[in-house]
Amino acid sequence: MKKIILVLALLISAVAMNAQAPKGKANVGDTYGAKVDVKDAINASELPAQLAKKDTVVAKVKGKAVASCASKGCWMTLQVNDSTTAFIKMKDYGFFVPTAIAGKMVVVDGNVYTKTTSVEELKHYAEDAKKSQKEIDAITQPKNEIRIMANGIVVVE
Repeated sequence: MKKIILVLALLISAVAMNAQAPKGKANVGDTYGAKVDVKDAINASELPAQLAKKDTVVAKVKGKAVASCASKGCWMTLQVNDSTTAFIKMKDYGFFVPTAIAGKMVVVDGNVYTKTTSVEELKHYAEDAKKSQKEIDAITQPKNEIRIMANGIVVVE
């Protein structure tokens, strides 16, 4: 009997952990993850210059959210400049963001670094974003990109 209860408890836990992107409109003031103090946030456009000086920068970064994972909200992208975005993952998958965050101004608090992302991983994220098979098949080269491991995100505009 104890084994059955244990198995049921594990199954219930597994179902509960199968998270989905939070519902909601991502209104100004909504916080995901740790509370973020927006004071001293740098503009996302400053990231390339910051990363030219150091491999990793701990920063609060303000920018426009471009997209988030349609499946769980476990990643999002932030506009850096006209040709560059930063890829944001949530620390320890401890929180998620709603898809409605796209188009909102946010401040992200976390560790900023660069990473060369493999073709396999890029294709995985394209599938998460519900891209067409044609777009997924067009990914043939790894990509050097700005990454942020976010402790917290707050919607500011």
